Amino acid sequence: MSRISISVPSSVANVSCGYDVLGFCLGYPCDEMTVEIKQTQGVEIEHVNGWSIPTDPKLNVCGAVAFEMIKKLNFKYGFKIKIIKHIKPGSGIGSSAASAAGTAFAINQLTGNKFSKLELVKFAMYGEEIASGAKHADNLSPVIFGGFTLVRSINPLDIVTLPSLNELFVVITHPYIELKTKDARLIINKEIELEKAVVQWGNLAGFVASLYSKNYELLSKTIKDVIIEPQRIKLIPNYKEIVDSASKYALGSGISGAGPSIFSICKGKKNAELVLKRIKEITDKKNTTYSLFLSPINTSGIEIIN
Repeated sequence: MSRISISVPSSVANVSCGYDVLGFCLGYPCDEMTVEIKQTQGVEIEHVNGWSIPTDPKLNVCGAVAFEMIKKLNFKYGFKIKIIKHIKPGSGIGSSAASAAGTAFAINQLTGNKFSKLELVKFAMYGEEIASGAKHADNLSPVIFGGFTLVRSINPLDIVTLPSLNELFVVITHPYIELKTKDARLIINKEIELEKAVVQWGNLAGFVASLYSKNYELLSKTIKDVIIEPQRIKLIPNYKEIVDSASKYALGSGISGAGPSIFSICKGKKNAELVLKRIKEITDKKNTTYSLFLSPINTSGIEIIN
């Protein structure tokens, strides 16, 4: 096989209580990527959509991943990467992670499946470093493994796959502004009060326990961030109003990744539809343009198209 086309999903990271360690995979939207082996060395990148994304492989997340894999494989040829991007850059639902993870997955498929999913995440982290200035895997892991994942450790990399509850649906509210992860990280105060840290640890542990025990009441109690989200809320228009409007039917809401998208996680599709309706009543009255969509949890991750 010298060519492969794949569908690469979006994702939600942090999930409020799990900054840089917790994430889950969405069913929609998905990027489409085609990667093929070329008979000359180097990496070529083509973006079909008109967003301002560098095609210079040294500046692109796909290039960073491809170069690392070429080096590791001692590969004598190169790759041509074409991306039809449906996950808007800077939207907070894993646009750069999709590109990085998709590149790692595709190259692995084309070169004999030599690497494990964990190793693919390691390669994809080189791309995330280009995008955000730091290696992190909370978006990458659910895209590659599917469902909910916990990044227990970065060094050494250790990823725990978590149960994905079939009844969970997610509403994403995306204001049409771009918020780069690098910029959103700059405003974070790295000094944390011990009391708040203890609350956060308890919420993360409780959230993980709720997935194993299928305890939706516990899940709802623990989707709370007392450290990062309070610092980032000011970057997101109408955040409190949107979250409050969702609260009647959602288990919980929070900032998706670095923002500006907001996720609202719900028990059952009917509740998610009610949340979508209530949020739309709010956003339709605002000057900011919003995109709203409803998605199940994607337990498969990346899928081969042909």
